Amino acid sequence: MLVLDADAKEMGYLGAAALVPNLLFALHAGALVDRRGRRRQTMIAADLGRFVLVGTIPLAYALDVLTMSQLYVVAFLAGTLSVLFGVSYNTLFVSLVERDRYIEANSLVHASRAFSFMGGPSVGGFLVHLFSAPFAMLVDAFSFLGSAVFLSTIDPVEPPTEEAEGGHVMAGMRFVWGTPILRSALLATATINFFNFVFFALFILYATQTLEVGAATLGLVLGAGAAGGLIGAGIAGRLSRRIGVGPAFVLGCIVFPAPLLLIPLAGGPRWVVLACLFLAEFGSGVGVVVLDVEAGSIFQALVPDRLRSRFQGAYTAVNYGVRPLGSLLGGALGAAIGVRPTLWIATVGALAGVLFLLPSPIPRMRTLPAPAE
Repeated sequence: MLVLDADAKEMGYLGAAALVPNLLFALHAGALVDRRGRRRQTMIAADLGRFVLVGTIPLAYALDVLTMSQLYVVAFLAGTLSVLFGVSYNTLFVSLVERDRYIEANSLVHASRAFSFMGGPSVGGFLVHLFSAPFAMLVDAFSFLGSAVFLSTIDPVEPPTEEAEGGHVMAGMRFVWGTPILRSALLATATINFFNFVFFALFILYATQTLEVGAATLGLVLGAGAAGGLIGAGIAGRLSRRIGVGPAFVLGCIVFPAPLLLIPLAGGPRWVVLACLFLAEFGSGVGVVVLDVEAGSIFQALVPDRLRSRFQGAYTAVNYGVRPLGSLLGGALGAAIGVRPTLWIATVGALAGVLFLLPSPIPRMRTLPAPAE
């Protein structure tokens, strides 16, 4: 974005291009994977495709032909492959992990992600500072290749597939909407995600242009978020044992967006601005991982094998489908009323998402739920 001098609206469009495949394809992708099986092979193919797509960006930059149009196309196609990867993941997960270890395993998965994010953005910031953003993306491209290699080393026994039937594509959506726990969780997380993407569409622009944070410092700020995620992964299991799985999920839905209030508040001396940014990212990182660990474990325990990919497709269609809408709204509001007022609207709106959980069974859920019929 810094290389092509993108403005607030273009930032919103790019975020939307990467996310709109969730809205367009997730339902059908879930139905396809539940019917076809071969989740591991699907994930490997998605990784290899994303490796090639992201790799075209530094190549185009080296040839001096990189444009915003190419970034939009790459974002859309890579986002489509991410949908296929995502709807395959949960079935593969439960094929490898025993039910009573879901929270522990999810904590380890999110800890490893947080560890990679802790180093990745910081290294990325320094690479952008030393070289350029497009060449830094070459490292990102090879991360997909590494993922494909690791996936090729496992051979889980996947659950059987089932023949297509009437309403096959919409079965996951009916299941979500007819299950109070899933319905409330979806409404809460979709609200949080919608407003967070209003926020994230403008965050980098606000940090670099309004707060005048350099690329290397911004990388460290994002690394603080990953450090918070590492802490969140470490405490998620203990939280669920101490206060219950459901209350821990509710707590994550509050702690994830609340620290971001510090970012539009940031001002004054340089050290105060940087402290606000670091604390916001760190606290939000703790919250999002607690939320993800508890929610993922609840869903894995509750959803039957035959519906896992269709459930994930339905949940993704809404929970991720609202994200491009948030990005578009963020870009439009940023251009219309200014970046800082938009950040205030986004943070307050995200905090309101937890209200959907309060009348549901989730706040009273002490342990993982039994599998649904």
